[in-house]
Amino acid sequence: MKRPLLAVFGALAALLGGAAAHADASSEASAASYMSSIEGNPALLRMFLQAMPKGGDLHNHLPGVPAAEDYLGWAADAGYCADRATLELVAPPCDDDDKIEKIARSAPFEFARLVNHLSTRGWQQGIGSNDVSGHTQFFITFDRLEVIAPIEGLVPAMMTVALRNAAGDGAAYLELMHNPVPFGQFIFSAPDGPLDAAGLEKRLSRELPFAAKAVAASRAELDRSEAAVRKTLGCGTERAEPACDLKLKYLGSGLRGLPPGQVFRSLLVSFAMADADPRFVGVNIVMPEDWPVSLRDYDLHMAMFRVLHRHFPEVRITMHAGELAFGLVPPAEMKDHMRKAIEAGAERIGHGTAIAYEDNADATLRGMARDGIAVEINLTSNAVILGVSGAEHPLHLYRRYGVPVMLSTDDEGILRTDLTHEFVRAVLEQGLEYADLKEMSRASLEYAFLPGPSLWRNGALGTPVSECARSFTDPSCQTYLSRSERAAVQAGLEQKLEIFERNVTPVSLRKGNKG
Repeated sequence: MKRPLLAVFGALAALLGGAAAHADASSEASAASYMSSIEGNPALLRMFLQAMPKGGDLHNHLPGVPAAEDYLGWAADAGYCADRATLELVAPPCDDDDKIEKIARSAPFEFARLVNHLSTRGWQQGIGSNDVSGHTQFFITFDRLEVIAPIEGLVPAMMTVALRNAAGDGAAYLELMHNPVPFGQFIFSAPDGPLDAAGLEKRLSRELPFAAKAVAASRAELDRSEAAVRKTLGCGTERAEPACDLKLKYLGSGLRGLPPGQVFRSLLVSFAMADADPRFVGVNIVMPEDWPVSLRDYDLHMAMFRVLHRHFPEVRITMHAGELAFGLVPPAEMKDHMRKAIEAGAERIGHGTAIAYEDNADATLRGMARDGIAVEINLTSNAVILGVSGAEHPLHLYRRYGVPVMLSTDDEGILRTDLTHEFVRAVLEQGLEYADLKEMSRASLEYAFLPGPSLWRNGALGTPVSECARSFTDPSCQTYLSRSERAAVQAGLEQKLEIFERNVTPVSLRKGNKG
């Protein structure tokens, strides 16, 4: 889906006239001063951060990427209708007066109600907020969209939106949570009956041949989907869109809200896919952590991770953990989820909003800092779904302990956000400065599940390895970058940041205007 990264790299090097490995401190200071000067002007801040090159979005669910308008457009093209009373989508055949295409064309206020029904847009503006929680409005949206799942070409269309969005935000890398259709066919055909931790090894041996078939079918589907995306984006042609240059990898996801046998199958096929296909770089676990089944079976799910990780030791693990808030669940349910996820092999944590409520949180935080267990921070998601924002958000707690953090979008379409908005929110609500955002962008690539060694020496962000210490264009550095996908993407970000910082025009500073 992309032109060769080193070719893009060469073009950037030419622009920089030598591509020094160390950023110009004065340029970075100028960018930081300019951003500080416009913090009181959200519109200017948005423009600045929109243009800022960013690292990776490591927490991004494919079904949550498209906006309601995208989904409604695809449904309209496929002849779907909407029940004007309930707002539920209806598969064809259906009455012409109820067709989504006609509603969009002739009934804009009804169409607006559909958009609110299929996102948190209205809820965030106070519509229905007294009747339903942000948590419910968010998660029920996916149930409402299930009826359009059979639309032909839906997955490539969703992937195209994801790539265009990330590229438009200046991201260098996207780690996309995506379960191909054959995953579901395998998961939901799981045998009935009880399953406990003692029976996991035996169940694994029995299930492996069936998982292999699901993996083969999923790889073939992914080939078709990616080919369709490349065609739409014009990759490899003169009309290639910027999204073609984005580095894309995938995460398979376990489904924690299902019966144990189905959860195990969802994790098994995700591990097996990541083990077999280099496009899949790891495994996550999704669905609400606070649902009764998720809480009841939490320890069993962690046991599943341990068993599967022993069988697939090279597969990387990130987990939604601590995606809880005080009052959402009883306090006793907030005591240990993050610690248990880390003990079960999590190398990154998604959300982690409940860390301060865990028993012995100090030891957990110190261990995360020591072991480089990063946290994927989703500010809009946490505010809408959990009601956690501002000073209550643990972002600064993680930073205080030295735990690596990075900003991500979660479900940008449903939540009506994007990666740039998360950066804006980090400045306006969390008080982060330019250097903080730059550090988090670098961290997003350092703790991504990209293959290959890092550009940075011993994990010290901003300090290149010896091969690249003088210049990214040195032959030794070019050789190093050609052997590491991670380092190549990291170096590409550094070059783009240097161009960005050199070209910041601090108009407001020259005029003495604070915004």
